[in-house]
Amino acid sequence: MASVGQKLKDARIAKGLTLDDLQQTTKIQKRYLIAIEEGNYDALPGKFYVKAFARQYAETVGLNPNEIIQELDQELGMPASPEEQAETTSRVQKREELTRPQDNSLSAKISKYLPMIIIVVVVVAILGTIYAVAWGNHEKAKNQQIEQTNTKVAVSTDVKKPAKKKSESSSTSKKEQKIVNVASAGSTFTYNVENAPSQSTIELGASGGSSWDAVYVGGAQSWQGTLQSGTTKEIQVPAGTSRVVLSIGNSNASTVKINGHKLNFLAQNSSLTVRKLVLNFTNGSSSTNAETQSQTQTAAQTQGQGQTVNNQNGYQTNQQQRYQQNNGRTNNYQTVTR
Repeated sequence: MASVGQKLKDARIAKGLTLDDLQQTTKIQKRYLIAIEEGNYDALPGKFYVKAFARQYAETVGLNPNEIIQELDQELGMPASPEEQAETTSRVQKREELTRPQDNSLSAKISKYLPMIIIVVVVVAILGTIYAVAWGNHEKAKNQQIEQTNTKVAVSTDVKKPAKKKSESSSTSKKEQKIVNVASAGSTFTYNVENAPSQSTIELGASGGSSWDAVYVGGAQSWQGTLQSGTTKEIQVPAGTSRVVLSIGNSNASTVKINGHKLNFLAQNSSLTVRKLVLNFTNGSSSTNAETQSQTQTAAQTQGQGQTVNNQNGYQTNQQQRYQQNNGRTNNYQTVTR
């Protein structure tokens, strides 16, 4: 009968493993592995290490470690300790449990997952209760908000009707500012700034390059200078000013804003580098005065035309009367001669 060391050695050789491979896998020193294969157990630190190393050796080469330990006990002439017997029994029981056929019936599956099912049902019930309470509170708050809104609307409708009419009339009378190009001649472009406030603000800016600019208010120079890229200059136009002239030195790098509204002057001949922008400011009162003056001039022209027609008619009447008088005198002269 082969010894334990010979069985282990034969199994190692059958696996194609060397002692170096086995040492690297088991972390057992090579000299101890050689001692186990040769049955030189005295070379190991003690009997405990002999069994431990032999068990690990057997597991690595694919032998039953329990059988190896039993044979090793017989060679050493000592029975297995209670701890080893208990370990062997537990391993056998585990192996039987793994090889035992499992119960795949429906009742077994239900009993297996019953605790998980109960937990899921409880969690769903709790979440459903929380959702129901939250939804009820939401609907209650929504209904209260609708009632408060209806009450406010009813009160405001009954009490503040005159104020509403006033705000409507004021919003209707207030018109939005418009910038309209009315004339273009060479490098000069004229714009009407309609519905402008009584005091306007012009903002000059430079982007992507520098620009030399100048501002003339009422025929007098108000400001001139060079704006670097990313800088701006605000010009306050005095109240009552109707005409402002801007000289732009680099159109492609310049921006102009009038009361916050951008003037897209590149829409009129974008190829020009230097240009002059003429801004005519009109507001609500000035436009009303202009209409009044226009109506007055029209009435005066009509009155003048009427007077001219009356004068012409009177002149013609006088001419006719003189002709008749002269004609009468001629007839009388002819009668006397005869």
